[in-house]
Amino acid sequence: MRNIVAIDAPSNLGLRPPAPGTVPGVYKLAGALREHGIVRRLGAFEGGVVVPPRYDRGDWREGDGVFNAAAIAAYTVKLADRIERHIRAGEFPLVLGGDCSIQLGAALALRRVGRYGLAVVDASADFRHPGNSERVGAAGGEELALATGRGQDDLTDLEGLRPYLRDEDVRLFGGRDAFEDERAELTALKIPNVTVGELHEWGVDDVVRGFVRSFEVPVLDGFWVHLDADVLDPSVMPAVDSPDPDGLLPDELLALLRPLLASPRCAGMNVTIYDPDLDPDGTAGALLTDVVVDAFAQS
Repeated sequence: MRNIVAIDAPSNLGLRPPAPGTVPGVYKLAGALREHGIVRRLGAFEGGVVVPPRYDRGDWREGDGVFNAAAIAAYTVKLADRIERHIRAGEFPLVLGGDCSIQLGAALALRRVGRYGLAVVDASADFRHPGNSERVGAAGGEELALATGRGQDDLTDLEGLRPYLRDEDVRLFGGRDAFEDERAELTALKIPNVTVGELHEWGVDDVVRGFVRSFEVPVLDGFWVHLDADVLDPSVMPAVDSPDPDGLLPDELLALLRPLLASPRCAGMNVTIYDPDLDPDGTAGALLTDVVVDAFAQS
């Protein structure tokens, strides 16, 4: 088994402030999961911290494009440098976020190395872009669109490598049944996507194993897993910025993650969006840690 390397990516640059004068608390995710013993329990090696720039939207206004764009671009390159080093060494990076914009760092790193797919485990596709929305601004809700080349050049074409991911190499799991407008565009683009309702109807195990096989093809060098904690139902994971109902339960998420992580083609994973500020007793953080640790424990 490859060495797991834990890398902290405590960036909150891609989220809107939860209240005036405050900043999103997702930058505390890595520290919280570490307090619950994630590194020790996984037997992971220490990959250090990739420190983000300061959260400062300045005089940004709606219509100005993505806020914190220059900071996110700089951080994406910095995080990609760290991830690429471990990928080339044959190690498995486990990147503890942070908001979902950190996924751009993984996408850029993998694009430098070869052609990789992405398994998105998220309540939302994060596919907002200028072609489908007038409210572009928060990269944490737009990172899949950015990674597939949609949006402003300073984020989509770093190092002249647009797109970091091809549409046909992306798979989405766990969308809420209410995201039909977003889903219609994804389907038209032939980006496979499965809602929570369909996972219940068809069976998590059968769906995910079929998707894993679709990643294990010669044209791809491997794939990355993007895990957003909001894929879980708010009854067990309320500590996210958008706690939408009817999500996956822990056992269902575990059944989804295990086949992905068991594949020898899985190159790494990031964990995002859990906000310790919204979890004063640490219950949700403990549960998320348990799910991630158990997902690596193959039966």
